[in-house]
Amino acid sequence: MSATEIFDESDSLAGKLQKVIDLPLFDSSSRISTSDVACSLSLEHWHSARALLRASLLPSALVVHRAQFEALTRSIWLTYLASSEQISKLTADLSIESEQAAKNMPQIAQMMQALEKSGPQHAYDALIRFKDNSWKALNSYAHAGIHPIRRHHEGYPLRLLHDVLRNTNGLAVMSCMQAVVLSGQQPLQRTILDIAGRHPACMPPPI
Repeated sequence: MSATEIFDESDSLAGKLQKVIDLPLFDSSSRISTSDVACSLSLEHWHSARALLRASLLPSALVVHRAQFEALTRSIWLTYLASSEQISKLTADLSIESEQAAKNMPQIAQMMQALEKSGPQHAYDALIRFKDNSWKALNSYAHAGIHPIRRHHEGYPLRLLHDVLRNTNGLAVMSCMQAVVLSGQQPLQRTILDIAGRHPACMPPPI
């Protein structure tokens, strides 16, 4: 596969997944609608990361990739574990007061701990696997640490660009599976996985 073909394959994957998840939500509750916004944010970060990678802007893509993971984790946490009070803080009209009230929302470590205890096991297993493998490097890119400093100085291997693209696609498949849950059509998760399975060249290697 050429340097550009993997990006074309990724675009094809994105188009097929988008058609599957173009669904109404299960209900109009604040929990479902707020979870959906976070899931949509994760998918938007995916599209942005892919565009940045195609342009060989690796450090910026990885900062967005980190946000992609956090938005997905937030969506799953909101669906299963957030209290009504926490949801109300995220749905309040933007103001100085509401911004201050939302400052104490759980961050990634707290959300992961809660998911480990009481969340869906399959979702937690996939999230923690990604976090264990990628989180330190993603933090380095977000905070101008050794990874981006050295890579920006030395240049970016093409394989690294492609591996990051595969990882963004892997997270996006999880986001699409979350999207069909929010639509109340869990059986479509199998369709999502089948589509991903037909695009192995732009997906992470099977575990």
